[in-house]
Amino acid sequence: MQFVDKARIIIKAGNGGDGCSSFHREKYVSHGGPDGGDGGRGGNVIFYADENMNTLLDFKFSRYFRAENGENGRGNNQYGKRGEDLIIKVPLGTRIRDLASGKIIADMNKPKRERIVLHGGRGGKGNAKFATPTKQAPRYAQNGQKTKEYEVELELMTIADVGLIGLPNVGKSTILSVITSAKPKIANYHFTTLTPNLGVVKRYDDSFVVADIPGLIEGAAEGAGLGHDFLRHIERTRLLVHVLDISGSEGRDPIEDYRQIRKELSDYSDKLAELPELIAANKMDITGAEDYLEFLKEELEGTNAEIFPVSAATTKGFEPLLDRIVELLRVLPSTREFAEDDIIEAPQYDWNFEITKDDDVFVVTGGIVDYILDTTNAEDDESMRRFQKLLESEGIIEALRKAGADSESVIRLGEWEFDFIE
Repeated sequence: MQFVDKARIIIKAGNGGDGCSSFHREKYVSHGGPDGGDGGRGGNVIFYADENMNTLLDFKFSRYFRAENGENGRGNNQYGKRGEDLIIKVPLGTRIRDLASGKIIADMNKPKRERIVLHGGRGGKGNAKFATPTKQAPRYAQNGQKTKEYEVELELMTIADVGLIGLPNVGKSTILSVITSAKPKIANYHFTTLTPNLGVVKRYDDSFVVADIPGLIEGAAEGAGLGHDFLRHIERTRLLVHVLDISGSEGRDPIEDYRQIRKELSDYSDKLAELPELIAANKMDITGAEDYLEFLKEELEGTNAEIFPVSAATTKGFEPLLDRIVELLRVLPSTREFAEDDIIEAPQYDWNFEITKDDDVFVVTGGIVDYILDTTNAEDDESMRRFQKLLESEGIIEALRKAGADSESVIRLGEWEFDFIE
């Protein structure tokens, strides 16, 4: 299966259903009262952390996710049905970010966790709700609330206790296969691992998850190679095991390799650089490894660095390393969680308007105009009176006067045109 760890999708909560304008009709009842029911609320958008998923591949083919709209109200005081919630299943460890604001709106870091990120629009009130002692036969019903679309980015971040890091081809995948039952793809060339591989280590009564993070290169923190994509997978780990090719078998200096990876971690995130770290000096079975090991110890003398000589090829030296990992994990904080913010769910209408001229016609556009037109029934006198009041109360009439409109002017709102009457 193709591994995809980032995707962008469009999400939208359901619109609220419209309220109904209706009057009771029954034999021998000539003037029944208003009985229009309310519209149903739209469905919510909910993210769900699914342990059985391990890639965002599905979201490459499905981009739009919309919850069900609420049903319109009906006569005889029948309320519209509530829209069904939309549950979007994502892999455990997925972080969801609102692209417009940059805020993290959901961190799906626990199995079966649910997070409502968008709420359905409220249903409109039926005309029965507008009846008063002085207005006993209202013909006006409220439209349901329309909801906006939001573009969000899904980022899959591997959930593991321990992250194996290091330059390409230093033996991380081999080490993972030695200490766990994982079967990663292994070959003697760079960038063999293009996806994080996970394995579970069982050590006496303890167990922990290890992630083999793909090899980093110089400039990874600035996005070189696969840098940004895979540095992200380290962010949740509690402990790093820095794997070095201590033999220098490929003509590299292990000390320079160590400095380079430390710099990439620091450049990407202070939190990454501050994670506890153990050093696995791998390939101790190769001639020259002992000399480089001594050089490394001298270089890191006086620091808190802990070095463990190992050989993945001969499976030797891992007992002390695993014991120390278990010891540290017992006292380290749990997997990192990211603070969540709520999307500011604005209505579909932006509360503004603009006046332009099309020859001699004054054209009024904007969110206020859309709202007024959507909530006005041209065939209902009461609704048209409300229309006139809204034009005045929202400042549209006064703005038209200032723009030069007079009694001979034509005004256009959407598809409606009418004379300007003082």
